Amino acid sequence: MIDLSIIIINYNTSKYTIKCIESIIQFISDKIDYKIILIDNCSNTNDIEFLENQLLQIDKSKIYFHKNHINTGFGGGNMMGTQFADSKYYAFVNNDSVLLNDCFSIIIKYMELNAQFGICGPETYNQDNMLLPTIDHFASPAKLFFGRGILEKINPTKYPNRKIRHDAPKRGQFISGSFMLVRSTDFWKVGGFDTNIFLYFEETDLCKRLEKINRFAFVIPEAKFIHYHGVSTPKSIEIKTELKLSLLYVIKKHYGYIWHWIILNKLRFQFFIKSLAKPEYWPIFKVLIKGGSLEYSLKHKQKN
Repeated sequence: MIDLSIIIINYNTSKYTIKCIESIIQFISDKIDYKIILIDNCSNTNDIEFLENQLLQIDKSKIYFHKNHINTGFGGGNMMGTQFADSKYYAFVNNDSVLLNDCFSIIIKYMELNAQFGICGPETYNQDNMLLPTIDHFASPAKLFFGRGILEKINPTKYPNRKIRHDAPKRGQFISGSFMLVRSTDFWKVGGFDTNIFLYFEETDLCKRLEKINRFAFVIPEAKFIHYHGVSTPKSIEIKTELKLSLLYVIKKHYGYIWHWIILNKLRFQFFIKSLAKPEYWPIFKVLIKGGSLEYSLKHKQKN
Protein backbone atom coordinates (compact mmCIF):
# COMPACT_ATOMS: atom_id res chain seq x y z
CA MET A 1 0.00 0.00 0.00
CA ILE A 2 1.35 3.42 -1.01
CA ASP A 3 0.67 6.73 0.73
CA LEU A 4 -1.56 8.48 -1.77
CA SER A 5 -3.61 7.93 -4.91
CA ILE A 6 -4.48 11.14 -6.79
CA ILE A 7 -7.53 10.58 -8.98
CA ILE A 8 -8.20 13.00 -11.84
CA ILE A 9 -11.01 12.89 -14.41
CA ASN A 10 -10.54 14.29 -17.89
CA TYR A 11 -13.48 15.17 -20.09
CA ASN A 12 -12.65 17.14 -23.24
CA THR A 13 -10.33 19.48 -21.32
CA SER A 14 -6.95 17.80 -21.65
CA LYS A 15 -4.99 21.08 -21.71
CA TYR A 16 -6.13 21.72 -18.15
CA THR A 17 -5.44 18.10 -17.20
CA ILE A 18 -1.81 18.39 -18.28
CA LYS A 19 -1.35 21.64 -16.33
CA CYS A 20 -2.86 19.98 -13.26
CA ILE A 21 -0.55 16.97 -13.48
CA GLU A 22 2.51 19.16 -14.05
CA SER A 23 1.70 21.22 -10.93
CA ILE A 24 1.31 18.05 -8.86
CA ILE A 25 4.69 16.73 -10.00
CA GLN A 26 6.25 20.14 -9.37
CA PHE A 27 5.08 20.54 -5.79
CA ILE A 28 4.51 17.11 -4.25
CA SER A 29 7.11 16.00 -1.72
CA ASP A 30 9.60 13.26 -2.57
CA LYS A 31 8.69 11.76 0.79
CA ILE A 32 5.19 10.85 -0.43
CA ASP A 33 4.83 7.56 -2.28
CA TYR A 34 2.07 8.41 -4.73
CA LYS A 35 0.34 7.49 -7.96
CA ILE A 36 -1.74 9.66 -10.30
CA ILE A 37 -4.74 7.78 -11.64
CA LEU A 38 -6.07 9.55 -14.71
CA ILE A 39 -9.54 8.58 -15.90
CA ASP A 40 -10.79 9.82 -19.26
CA ASN A 41 -14.59 9.96 -19.24
CA CYS A 42 -15.11 9.25 -22.95
CA SER A 43 -13.70 12.48 -24.38
CA ASN A 44 -13.68 13.15 -28.10
CA THR A 45 -10.89 11.66 -30.23
CA ASN A 46 -8.95 14.92 -30.64
CA ASP A 47 -8.86 15.55 -26.92
CA ILE A 48 -7.66 12.03 -26.12
CA GLU A 49 -4.96 12.18 -28.80
CA PHE A 50 -3.70 15.50 -27.43
CA LEU A 51 -3.73 14.09 -23.90
CA GLU A 52 -1.81 10.95 -24.88
CA ASN A 53 0.80 12.97 -26.81
CA GLN A 54 1.35 15.32 -23.88
CA LEU A 55 1.65 12.46 -21.42
CA LEU A 56 4.59 11.14 -23.46
CA GLN A 57 6.52 14.23 -22.34
CA ILE A 58 5.84 13.60 -18.65
CA ASP A 59 7.39 11.02 -16.35
CA LYS A 60 4.74 8.31 -16.69
CA SER A 61 6.15 6.09 -13.95
CA LYS A 62 3.73 7.75 -11.51
CA ILE A 63 0.73 7.87 -13.86
CA TYR A 64 -1.88 5.24 -14.62
CA PHE A 65 -4.18 6.15 -17.53
CA HIS A 66 -7.56 4.50 -18.08
CA LYS A 67 -10.10 5.35 -20.80
CA ASN A 68 -13.79 4.85 -20.04
CA HIS A 69 -16.01 3.79 -22.94
CA ILE A 70 -18.83 6.00 -21.67
CA ASN A 71 -19.08 9.17 -19.60
CA THR A 72 -19.80 7.88 -16.10
CA GLY A 73 -20.04 11.31 -14.48
CA PHE A 74 -18.11 12.71 -11.53
CA GLY A 75 -18.85 10.04 -8.93
CA GLY A 76 -18.70 7.18 -11.43
CA GLY A 77 -15.40 8.37 -12.89
CA ASN A 78 -13.82 8.71 -9.46
CA MET A 79 -15.13 5.33 -8.36
CA MET A 80 -13.49 3.84 -11.44
CA GLY A 81 -10.26 5.50 -10.36
CA THR A 82 -10.42 3.92 -6.92
CA GLN A 83 -10.41 0.48 -8.56
CA PHE A 84 -6.79 1.10 -9.51
CA ALA A 85 -5.84 2.60 -6.14
CA ASP A 86 -4.15 0.88 -3.22
CA SER A 87 -3.23 3.63 -0.81
CA LYS A 88 -3.82 5.04 2.65
CA TYR A 89 -5.28 8.26 1.25
CA TYR A 90 -7.32 9.19 -1.82
CA ALA A 91 -7.21 12.67 -3.32
CA PHE A 92 -9.98 13.55 -5.77
CA VAL A 93 -8.68 16.52 -7.75
CA ASN A 94 -10.55 18.30 -10.54
CA ASN A 95 -8.50 18.49 -13.70
CA ASP A 96 -9.00 22.26 -13.87
CA SER A 97 -6.91 22.68 -10.72
CA VAL A 98 -3.34 23.96 -10.35
CA LEU A 99 -1.44 23.54 -7.09
CA LEU A 100 0.27 26.56 -5.51
CA ASN A 101 2.19 24.51 -2.94
CA ASP A 102 2.51 20.94 -1.67
CA CYS A 103 -1.15 20.65 -0.70
CA PHE A 104 -0.93 16.89 -0.13
CA SER A 105 1.85 16.92 2.49
CA ILE A 106 0.25 19.82 4.33
CA ILE A 107 -3.21 18.24 4.50
CA ILE A 108 -1.95 14.76 5.38
CA LYS A 109 0.06 16.27 8.24
CA TYR A 110 -3.15 17.55 9.85
CA MET A 111 -5.10 14.38 9.14
CA GLU A 112 -2.40 12.23 10.72
CA LEU A 113 -2.71 14.28 13.92
CA ASN A 114 -6.51 14.19 14.20
CA ALA A 115 -8.81 11.36 13.15
CA GLN A 116 -11.80 13.73 13.06
CA PHE A 117 -10.22 15.54 10.12
CA GLY A 118 -12.10 13.19 7.84
CA ILE A 119 -12.17 14.92 4.45
CA CYS A 120 -10.07 17.99 3.80
CA GLY A 121 -9.30 20.46 1.05
CA PRO A 122 -6.93 23.37 0.42
CA GLU A 123 -7.89 27.03 0.36
CA THR A 124 -9.26 27.71 -3.12
CA TYR A 125 -8.52 30.63 -5.45
CA ASN A 126 -9.61 31.47 -8.96
CA GLN A 127 -7.27 32.42 -11.79
CA ASP A 128 -7.43 36.08 -10.67
CA ASN A 129 -6.19 35.18 -7.19
CA MET A 130 -9.61 35.78 -5.66
CA LEU A 131 -10.71 33.53 -2.80
CA LEU A 132 -13.32 30.91 -3.67
CA PRO A 133 -15.46 29.11 -1.06
CA THR A 134 -14.00 25.77 0.02
CA ILE A 135 -16.29 24.85 2.90
CA ASP A 136 -20.05 25.15 2.56
CA HIS A 137 -23.33 24.13 4.19
CA PHE A 138 -25.19 20.94 3.35
CA ALA A 139 -27.95 21.02 0.77
CA SER A 140 -30.83 20.98 3.24
CA PRO A 141 -34.35 22.30 3.70
CA ALA A 142 -32.99 25.02 6.01
CA LYS A 143 -30.49 26.21 3.40
CA LEU A 144 -33.06 26.13 0.60
CA PHE A 145 -35.68 28.10 2.54
CA PHE A 146 -33.52 30.56 4.50
CA GLY A 147 -30.35 30.87 2.41
CA ARG A 148 -26.73 30.86 3.49
CA GLY A 149 -26.67 34.43 4.80
CA ILE A 150 -29.42 34.01 7.38
CA LEU A 151 -28.09 30.65 8.57
CA GLU A 152 -24.60 32.12 9.03
CA LYS A 153 -26.02 34.95 11.17
CA ILE A 154 -28.27 32.70 13.25
CA ASN A 155 -25.65 30.03 13.98
CA PRO A 156 -22.13 30.99 12.82
CA THR A 157 -20.63 27.96 14.56
CA LYS A 158 -22.72 25.46 12.64
CA TYR A 159 -22.75 27.60 9.49
CA PRO A 160 -19.37 29.38 9.25
CA ASN A 161 -18.90 32.16 6.73
CA ARG A 162 -17.59 30.43 3.63
CA LYS A 163 -16.27 33.58 1.95
CA ILE A 164 -13.55 34.60 4.39
CA ARG A 165 -9.95 33.46 4.83
CA HIS A 166 -9.15 31.39 7.89
CA ASP A 167 -5.85 31.39 9.76
CA ALA A 168 -6.20 27.79 10.91
CA PRO A 169 -8.09 24.68 9.78
CA LYS A 170 -11.81 25.41 9.79
CA ARG A 171 -14.59 22.88 9.93
CA GLY A 172 -17.51 23.15 7.54
CA GLN A 173 -20.36 20.82 6.70
CA PHE A 174 -18.78 19.81 3.40
CA ILE A 175 -15.87 20.86 1.22
CA SER A 176 -15.74 21.66 -2.45
CA GLY A 177 -15.51 18.64 -4.74
CA SER A 178 -12.74 20.33 -6.71
CA PHE A 179 -10.10 19.00 -4.26
CA MET A 180 -10.91 16.44 -1.57
CA LEU A 181 -8.49 14.31 0.42
CA VAL A 182 -9.87 11.40 2.47
CA ARG A 183 -8.60 8.24 4.14
CA SER A 184 -9.35 5.23 1.97
CA THR A 185 -10.67 3.29 4.97
CA ASP A 186 -13.18 6.02 5.80
CA PHE A 187 -14.15 6.38 2.15
CA TRP A 188 -15.06 2.70 1.86
CA LYS A 189 -16.63 2.54 5.30
CA VAL A 190 -19.38 4.90 4.08
CA GLY A 191 -19.60 3.31 0.62
CA GLY A 192 -17.69 5.83 -1.51
CA PHE A 193 -19.47 8.06 -4.02
CA ASP A 194 -23.11 7.43 -4.79
CA THR A 195 -22.96 6.67 -8.52
CA ASN A 196 -26.69 7.24 -8.91
CA ILE A 197 -25.66 10.91 -9.05
CA PHE A 198 -24.20 11.86 -12.43
CA LEU A 199 -23.16 15.40 -11.59
CA TYR A 200 -23.44 17.83 -8.63
CA PHE A 201 -23.92 17.31 -4.89
CA GLU A 202 -21.64 14.25 -4.77
CA GLU A 203 -19.45 15.94 -2.15
CA THR A 204 -22.47 16.96 -0.06
CA ASP A 205 -23.69 13.38 -0.05
CA LEU A 206 -20.27 11.93 0.77
CA CYS A 207 -19.56 14.42 3.57
CA LYS A 208 -23.01 13.85 5.03
CA ARG A 209 -22.27 10.15 5.35
CA LEU A 210 -18.76 10.74 6.69
CA GLU A 211 -20.16 13.03 9.38
CA LYS A 212 -22.23 10.10 10.68
CA ILE A 213 -19.00 8.25 11.55
CA ASN A 214 -17.45 11.38 13.13
CA ARG A 215 -15.26 12.24 10.16
CA PHE A 216 -15.69 15.92 9.43
CA ALA A 217 -14.90 18.31 6.59
CA PHE A 218 -12.13 20.88 7.02
CA VAL A 219 -10.46 23.52 4.89
CA ILE A 220 -6.70 23.63 5.49
CA PRO A 221 -5.74 27.24 4.61
CA GLU A 222 -2.01 26.54 4.69
CA ALA A 223 -2.54 24.50 1.51
CA LYS A 224 -3.53 26.53 -1.56
CA PHE A 225 -4.55 25.89 -5.16
CA ILE A 226 -6.20 27.55 -8.15
CA HIS A 227 -9.47 26.23 -9.53
CA TYR A 228 -10.57 27.22 -13.03
CA HIS A 229 -14.19 26.74 -12.02
CA GLY A 230 -16.68 25.23 -14.46
CA VAL A 231 -14.28 24.45 -17.32
CA SER A 232 -15.60 20.95 -18.04
CA THR A 233 -19.27 21.74 -17.29
CA PRO A 234 -20.26 24.85 -19.29
CA LYS A 235 -23.63 26.30 -18.37
CA SER A 236 -26.64 25.04 -20.31
CA ILE A 237 -30.26 24.17 -19.64
CA GLU A 238 -29.27 20.49 -19.53
CA ILE A 239 -26.66 21.17 -16.87
CA LYS A 240 -29.05 23.36 -14.87
CA THR A 241 -31.64 20.58 -15.04
CA GLU A 242 -29.07 18.07 -13.80
CA LEU A 243 -28.33 20.35 -10.85
CA LYS A 244 -31.98 20.26 -9.75
CA LEU A 245 -32.32 16.50 -10.28
CA SER A 246 -29.27 15.82 -8.10
CA LEU A 247 -30.49 18.25 -5.45
CA LEU A 248 -33.87 16.54 -5.22
CA TYR A 249 -32.22 13.13 -5.03
CA VAL A 250 -29.94 14.18 -2.16
CA ILE A 251 -32.81 15.84 -0.28
CA LYS A 252 -34.93 12.70 -0.53
CA LYS A 253 -32.01 10.47 0.47
CA HIS A 254 -31.04 12.43 3.58
CA TYR A 255 -34.21 14.26 4.65
CA GLY A 256 -37.04 11.98 3.54
CA TYR A 257 -40.08 11.95 1.29
CA ILE A 258 -42.00 14.83 2.90
CA TRP A 259 -39.19 17.34 2.52
CA HIS A 260 -38.55 16.06 -1.00
CA TRP A 261 -42.20 16.70 -1.86
CA ILE A 262 -42.14 20.20 -0.33
CA ILE A 263 -38.96 21.23 -2.13
CA LEU A 264 -40.06 19.68 -5.42
CA ASN A 265 -43.21 21.82 -5.34
CA LYS A 266 -41.20 24.88 -4.34
CA LEU A 267 -39.01 24.37 -7.42
CA ARG A 268 -42.04 23.76 -9.62
CA PHE A 269 -43.49 27.10 -8.59
CA GLN A 270 -40.15 28.94 -9.01
CA PHE A 271 -39.50 27.56 -12.48
CA PHE A 272 -43.06 28.13 -13.62
CA ILE A 273 -42.66 31.83 -12.79
CA LYS A 274 -39.19 31.91 -14.38
CA SER A 275 -40.47 30.23 -17.51
CA LEU A 276 -43.07 32.93 -18.04
CA ALA A 277 -40.30 35.53 -18.35
CA LYS A 278 -37.64 33.26 -19.88
CA PRO A 279 -39.08 30.44 -22.02
CA GLU A 280 -35.69 28.67 -22.09
CA TYR A 281 -36.54 27.46 -18.55
CA TRP A 282 -39.57 25.46 -19.74
CA PRO A 283 -37.55 22.21 -20.12
CA ILE A 284 -36.59 22.36 -16.43
CA PHE A 285 -40.19 23.05 -15.42
CA LYS A 286 -41.41 20.12 -17.52
CA VAL A 287 -38.97 17.72 -15.86
CA LEU A 288 -40.02 18.98 -12.42
CA ILE A 289 -43.70 18.49 -13.27
CA LYS A 290 -42.86 14.90 -14.21
CA GLY A 291 -41.39 14.37 -10.75
CA GLY A 292 -37.79 15.50 -11.12
CA SER A 293 -36.38 11.98 -10.73
CA LEU A 294 -32.97 10.75 -11.87
CA GLU A 295 -34.78 8.99 -14.69
CA TYR A 296 -34.25 12.26 -16.59
CA SER A 297 -30.55 12.54 -15.75
CA LEU A 298 -27.86 13.05 -18.39
CA LYS A 299 -26.43 9.79 -17.10
CA HIS A 300 -28.98 7.91 -19.19
CA LYS A 301 -28.18 9.85 -22.35
CA GLN A 302 -24.49 8.97 -22.64
CA LYS A 303 -23.29 7.15 -25.73
CA ASN A 304 -20.16 5.14 -26.42
